[in-house]
Amino acid sequence: MLISRPLRFLREFLRDPARVGAIAPSSAGLASAMTAWIAWEEVRVVLELGPGTGVFTRPILDRLRPRARFLAIELNGLFVTALKQEFPGVDIRHDNVGNLEALCAHAGITEVDAILSGLPWASFPADLQDRCLHAITRVLRPGGQFCTFAYLQGLCLPAGQRFRRLLEQHFSRVERSATVWRNLPPAFVYRCRR
Repeated sequence: MLISRPLRFLREFLRDPARVGAIAPSSAGLASAMTAWIAWEEVRVVLELGPGTGVFTRPILDRLRPRARFLAIELNGLFVTALKQEFPGVDIRHDNVGNLEALCAHAGITEVDAILSGLPWASFPADLQDRCLHAITRVLRPGGQFCTFAYLQGLCLPAGQRFRRLLEQHFSRVERSATVWRNLPPAFVYRCRR
């Protein structure tokens, strides 16, 4: 029996809150905010990091041009199984972002145009945040786009402030979207250029 996306997400959050990072999947409004900024007409290769239950995956696939490549990387094995059932034929790897360069090389990807991330950055220690961002910038082409989201309440927390500073160290431009209030909890998108 296939359980609903919200129940699957909640179950995995209760099992390992540090890896899942939220009690509910992102909203359609947040998915729209994540995907609207990307210059899809220029995208030949796009990565999705931490697709979870696939809330961003469908809008990404809907916007891809013919012959553009898509690769998703998810650490949670149960999410990987469900994603492969929901998106047959889509390249979804059960791995972690630390192996990003090797995964791209194995897939024959030499340069990435856009990366969308659903990773729970606030639950990562500083060194892991830095290592992941370093891996991301090593595969992202100059001028490439990276976007990820953060929860509004995280702006006042030291981990949230530290993450913003790390983004500014790794990217030439970092912008913040308007708040998506119809998300649990309210969130915004960091839009970054390498």
